Amino acid sequence: MPWALLAAACLGMFAASSSGTTRAPFLLDMSRDLSASLGMVANLMALTSIAWGISSLFAGAWSDRWGRRPFLIGGPIGLAATLVGVALSPNYWSVAVAVSAAGAFAGGFTGVIMTEASARTVDRQRGRALGWVMAGQSFSLLLGVPLAAWVGTYIGWRGVALGVGGIAVLAALGLFLTTLTPAEAPRRGSAARHSMRGAMSGPVLRLLAMGVAERLCYGIAVVYFATFLQTTYGLTPAGVAIPLAVIALGNILGTVVGGQMADRMRNRLHVFAGAMAGSAVVALALYGWTPGLVTTVALGFAYVFVNAVARPSLMAALANVPDEIRGTVLGLNVTSASFGWLGAAALGGWVMAAVGFGGFGPLSAVAAVAGAALALARPIPRG
Repeated sequence: MPWALLAAACLGMFAASSSGTTRAPFLLDMSRDLSASLGMVANLMALTSIAWGISSLFAGAWSDRWGRRPFLIGGPIGLAATLVGVALSPNYWSVAVAVSAAGAFAGGFTGVIMTEASARTVDRQRGRALGWVMAGQSFSLLLGVPLAAWVGTYIGWRGVALGVGGIAVLAALGLFLTTLTPAEAPRRGSAARHSMRGAMSGPVLRLLAMGVAERLCYGIAVVYFATFLQTTYGLTPAGVAIPLAVIALGNILGTVVGGQMADRMRNRLHVFAGAMAGSAVVALALYGWTPGLVTTVALGFAYVFVNAVARPSLMAALANVPDEIRGTVLGLNVTSASFGWLGAAALGGWVMAAVGFGGFGPLSAVAAVAGAALALARPIPRG
């Protein structure tokens, strides 16, 4: 496998994810510094997600027409530039513009990275390859957020933004060096005529819907698990650091195991369905049974592990489309995943206010079962 490219792609995903996640420890500081309410500062993540989803849709289609390299290199550089803008912004609205631009640049290359990794690996290596690329997101939670919280005590949230921008520049350099020799490219004329029409086929739309269900399950845990622990067990913000690291480790291990299963099992959709069914069972226990902190963290580890097993099989199935529409399909996946994240934040907030954290179990279980049902409804060609 192209390990150098995968390492650069993983670093790029780390930078893209960290551009948003590393703000989490500094919401109160940003609120005071920018003279904005905590809710307004928290909504910066929504702005990032919306811009990310929109740009990934166009970047995927355009990369099929004009090539992936401009997005692979220009995206991280643009992300770095906008993070400098975040650090230098004097007020809330300028930060809002800068983080929206950062989301747009991040969306402009994250889906394209997946396409490049897929193009440089054979079908039965793609699960593992995409798993390693996606591990960059998990490393952002495992390493990026704790390091940002520690370093930020000395350099502040603006300094952290500059640091993430530096990582994005390193990712751009790595992607530049590892793509000097181009992958076999599709015929551009064919891509221009058939890209969007082929991407919006019924089987692909079903896979995208499965991705929304999976991201909804994962997003609920990522967005609300720290608050769940603080409310249930009275932990301080510092007290949730180790539990969150355990959860992130479960996500990394699940992604690695899921990549192996995606490449070794005959039917990737069965792997996805089994993992989602397991997620449904564990979710009910995680949020409905709280005998103690250790048990809850262990269940959280199990939940994100099983959920992460599903993701590489889904991504490998999405990548198993004709070369000329692969960028469009994977760009659509990033866009649809944004809907999953937004749904997790919105539905999770409503459920938490209406019935409490106990409602997260049924909500996650319903989404997981829906994803499994879509996978098993009937065979999807090319999966």
